[in-house]
Amino acid sequence: MSSLPASVRLSLWITAAWSGHVDVSEALRRALPDIDHVDGAVDQLRVWQDLGERVLVCALPRPGDVRGLPRGNRELVQAATDSGECVYVPGIGGALVPTLEEFGPEGDVGTAVHLTAYDCDPTPTHRLEALRESDIERTFRQHLGEAIGALEGLDVQPWAGSTLRERADEHVALDGWGLPPGMPGRALRVLQQAATTGAAADLGLTHSPAIDLTADRHRHLLLLDLQSASDQAMADACTVAALTIAGMRPAH
Repeated sequence: MSSLPASVRLSLWITAAWSGHVDVSEALRRALPDIDHVDGAVDQLRVWQDLGERVLVCALPRPGDVRGLPRGNRELVQAATDSGECVYVPGIGGALVPTLEEFGPEGDVGTAVHLTAYDCDPTPTHRLEALRESDIERTFRQHLGEAIGALEGLDVQPWAGSTLRERADEHVALDGWGLPPGMPGRALRVLQQAATTGAAADLGLTHSPAIDLTADRHRHLLLLDLQSASDQAMADACTVAALTIAGMRPAH
């Protein structure tokens, strides 16, 4: 998958489609250019469009942290936290949770995304419109600064002696994202910073330097917290951008 979660791309591109920039099928192709097959989505997305929905919002929940997830039944919460992402329409309520699967014989394996529909309650638009890019960026930078300080206090760097930091930077190349037009600059910057940080934390969690078990456990928890902060910043910045693309808040 790309460096950005599928739900972030789907939120932005489908909102652009509903705003008349592209067709829904083309929006799916542009949102998931590295996916060979997508199913379970087109009809539902067009129904929501016909019912007057203007914006598709994303959430990036995880077990124990379901901020941003619309109120729904246990099945939605379980599926979304297992997947780590979902998209939903705030007006009438309704969510899609992506599941990544591989198919085909060895040596010729393709990737498919299946989008499963779930019911959820409507989300008051004023809650989404209350998000401010300056607050999102400030909160994320505060989390980042605190995490870096704590890691330095452990006298261990998550990427020490490896090429993981360079790999994280390469993994999140802004010119390879292919996001829709009309993205507000500050939200785009937060997306870039949060995606880079999240990718670095992901890679750091796969690399365990030779330190004592207590420090390693503390380091692990710090990186998990950094992942969570990055996901929250991405989801909030995506919401601001989607509302802007939909014309539901002014572009600056």
